[in-house]
Amino acid sequence: MEKQRPSPIITGPVQGHAVSVVGDTYKIVVGGDQTDGEFATIDMLIPPGGGPPPHAHPDFHETFYVISGTIEVKSEAGSYTAEPGTYVVIPKGGIVHQFKNNTQETAHLLCTVIPSGLEKMFLEIGKPAQWGEFLPPPAMDEKTMEKMKAIAEKYGQQLYPPDFFK
Repeated sequence: MEKQRPSPIITGPVQGHAVSVVGDTYKIVVGGDQTDGEFATIDMLIPPGGGPPPHAHPDFHETFYVISGTIEVKSEAGSYTAEPGTYVVIPKGGIVHQFKNNTQETAHLLCTVIPSGLEKMFLEIGKPAQWGEFLPPPAMDEKTMEKMKAIAEKYGQQLYPPDFFK
């Protein structure tokens, strides 16, 4: 008997789960449940001033392709301004990094994580949102930070203080 080959995965422009995470809007385009955990792809809209806090994940690669807008990528290795067409790879190993939109226009990124799992963290931490909608970021009080830290650690992510790179 011939082995069944997998079918292509196709996600239409209005498909996927959109969530608000720290004020950014992320849409899970393809999740690990569709790829046997091999990877996940997340479409990201980052409003002015938006972006995640410093964080690290030693057990997976994370890539960003800047579709539009500009983000500042900071890591323990330095800082880089990523404009449209820039491709950023955060390798396995746990380097602390973050990105931030320091402009007045929304940045649009396509992120892939290998293996998958980060998308599940976004779904657990985030609040349901409409694609293109920006919800206010949660107040980062001690209780919220502890909850976010615990969820992040559950998914192999470590969070660092907002002023880590100062």
